[in-house]
Amino acid sequence: MTTTGPAFLDKIVGRREAAARMASLPGPVVFTNGVFDVLHRGHVTYLAQARALGGSLVVALNTDASARRLGKGPDRPLNAEADRAIVMAALESVSLVTWFDEDTPVQLLSELKPQVYVKGGDYDMRKLAETALVEGYGGRSLAIPFVEGYSTTRLVERIRAGS
Repeated sequence: MTTTGPAFLDKIVGRREAAARMASLPGPVVFTNGVFDVLHRGHVTYLAQARALGGSLVVALNTDASARRLGKGPDRPLNAEADRAIVMAALESVSLVTWFDEDTPVQLLSELKPQVYVKGGDYDMRKLAETALVEGYGGRSLAIPFVEGYSTTRLVERIRAGS
């Protein structure tokens, strides 16, 4: 008897496969990106709200190297990119998971051309090169309100403080 992994693992694709797989998703396709290191209430609320904006949600994760360049600390991410992808793919709100190794997802966005690009409300969308790119080909970009009090950095600080 041959066993296979959980079906949600099929949601995880390499960057080269992402465009072809995205083309088969129900639209409009919503795209977001981030490290999503230690999943918490703020993340899952944000992802559910992002998915509600369209027919599918594509999540592009920063690779471990890309995440380290963000300056969140020398020991971050705490979870390896493959583990973060598996956790992300298991979420009902997520349709597809891929990675990017650059500092920003601009190049990946130019390859995939989603109809909607979203980030958390802690970002000023007008200042992002991603917004200019997406709006330049007719898509839309928007910020989803930030869930105050929830961040991986704050959670890690609380754990380290022993509270």
